[in-house]
Amino acid sequence: MDAQTFPVTRTDAEWRARLSEEQYYIMRQHGTERPGSCALLHEKRPGTFSCAGCDSPLFAATLKFESGTGWPSFNDPIPGAVETTTDRSHGMVRTEVHCATCGSHLGHVFPDGPPPTGLRYCINGVALDFTPEA
Repeated sequence: MDAQTFPVTRTDAEWRARLSEEQYYIMRQHGTERPGSCALLHEKRPGTFSCAGCDSPLFAATLKFESGTGWPSFNDPIPGAVETTTDRSHGMVRTEVHCATCGSHLGHVFPDGPPPTGLRYCINGVALDFTPEA
């Protein structure tokens, strides 16, 4: 992870204890889950998607849409919930999305989403927890 300090910090051992091996690989080592592999891809109930690393609310279910990519996609995050950085890995230039509270890698944002934002936050489902509305 970057040297930036976040409101929630943990040691590597604490991250490994909190996250599954797949979550650790994706969220702490900037990996990507296999497309179509997460149950949250098909989650359609009203509620909130939160960071699996620190429980911070990230995306409202009302802004989730089916992108056909195999990953949960959203128009826009909850204000202040995510931050972005430039990702130059794999011979591409992309915009990485990470949790503003703990710095965990979530996915990437692309300028090919539907209105109103035109953005597609393409997020690894295992980086998210879902809480349905009461």
